[in-house]
Amino acid sequence: MAGTFAVIFDTPICKLNRKFGPNNHDSCGECGWQVRWAFGVPGAPGIIPEECSAENNSVTIAWQPHSQSYVEGNVLEIDDGNNGPYRVVYCGKETICTIDGLHFNSMYNARVKSYNSAGEGPYSECIALQTAEVAWFMLDVTDSHPDLVFSNDNQTVTCNSYDDRVVLGNIGFSKGVHYWEVTIDRYDNHPDPAFGVARFDVTKDAMLGKDDKGWSMYIDSKRSWFIHNNQHSARTDGGVDSGAGCVVGVLLDLERHTLAFYVNDEPHGPVAFSDLHGVFYPAISLNRNVTMTMHTGLDPPTDTEGSESSGISTMQ
Repeated sequence: MAGTFAVIFDTPICKLNRKFGPNNHDSCGECGWQVRWAFGVPGAPGIIPEECSAENNSVTIAWQPHSQSYVEGNVLEIDDGNNGPYRVVYCGKETICTIDGLHFNSMYNARVKSYNSAGEGPYSECIALQTAEVAWFMLDVTDSHPDLVFSNDNQTVTCNSYDDRVVLGNIGFSKGVHYWEVTIDRYDNHPDPAFGVARFDVTKDAMLGKDDKGWSMYIDSKRSWFIHNNQHSARTDGGVDSGAGCVVGVLLDLERHTLAFYVNDEPHGPVAFSDLHGVFYPAISLNRNVTMTMHTGLDPPTDTEGSESSGISTMQ
């Protein structure tokens, strides 16, 4: 029976030295007679709702073992955020677990069960946790180029080199619609800062889009281009002629699998890239003539007709 235990004697108990320790098997050191404990499977753990939480694209689940059960470990399972199948995300003795890297704006269901040498017990009740609707992130300093200098809680970046350097955001996206903006705080000597997305292993010592791991729009004071795998396309008039204070918006739509751009709240050029699948990180590239600040947690623009109506073809 779940949550109960019994004592089974293989031979008569040694009356000189009964040993009822925490181990499954024990013996009398004086006479060799053995005592074996036999436990039933554990009862269902109890989820602790007040200690469970969701923050950004992470969830934390806490639970407590069945009070009358012998428990050796726990198995935590979570679904795919779309009422799909469960998968194991933790197995061990802890009773609290944080799962990172989930989809934004998704409802995740989690459950836990305990086990011991007798087997696995029943599942707990499920708990549902909603990840954030919009993404809050910062620039990733942990794997950045040494020429980059960060400030403002890692939201602002400049560079010590005349060569372009790439920096990523610290969160990747594989699902949903995401929008962020970058303010150009300083713009000297007509550089070409680039804005877009990248794979985690993008080249970081060249302009964003020079290799096949980056997709970007680079822009000067008068015009812009799209670039991916060092292929340039869709020159568009209108640049950062205002210099400092100009705002570039990036719209990553992984429902339509497209990437589009805005300059000072207006669509800029056509949809830049299509057929985007996989995990993408926000990314920018800059040199020492530029200082930029990232703004996150923004709602996507509601009207993208300006960027979709152009007859210019997009890159894949």
